Amino acid sequence: MLARLQVARVLEALRPTLAGTIPIGVDLPGSDLDVICEAYELGRFARLVTSAYGARPGFLVRHRLIGGLPTVVARFFACGFSVEIFAQPRPVWRQNAVRHMLVERRLLRLGGRSAAQAVRRFKEQGLKTEPAFAGVFGLEGDPYRRLSELSWLSDGDLAKVVVMDR
Repeated sequence: MLARLQVARVLEALRPTLAGTIPIGVDLPGSDLDVICEAYELGRFARLVTSAYGARPGFLVRHRLIGGLPTVVARFFACGFSVEIFAQPRPVWRQNAVRHMLVERRLLRLGGRSAAQAVRRFKEQGLKTEPAFAGVFGLEGDPYRRLSELSWLSDGDLAKVVVMDR
């Protein structure tokens, strides 16, 4: 689907990275496609995505402050999916969506198939992804902040922190 939208070509210089639940296999019907970009000229980014995808149904671009950083988020529908293209002026690998996805993938490796099924069950009950992971792995406190903190741990240290018997 992203190939059909030519996301890699259109956003090539911005290091587009697919994040969220789809790449780690805990998506549900209706899950959106999240593309994370590194953009230091956000006005230019907004013009680029508007030029490339502005005619798509539901297209909307918003300028926001997220995590203390200026951010541009473009949303639209394509090929039966809701697509969100998110850009901040920091490397993709340091952005929360990517950090969370990477640590969630590692947690799923630790917890196995039963952990993935439990995350999906929580999501089916209406929880967002990060709170679902917090529930499955016994993470205390703000789940968004906690996953960001855990994302910097080694696999060994991560295994010591999480509760696996939920």
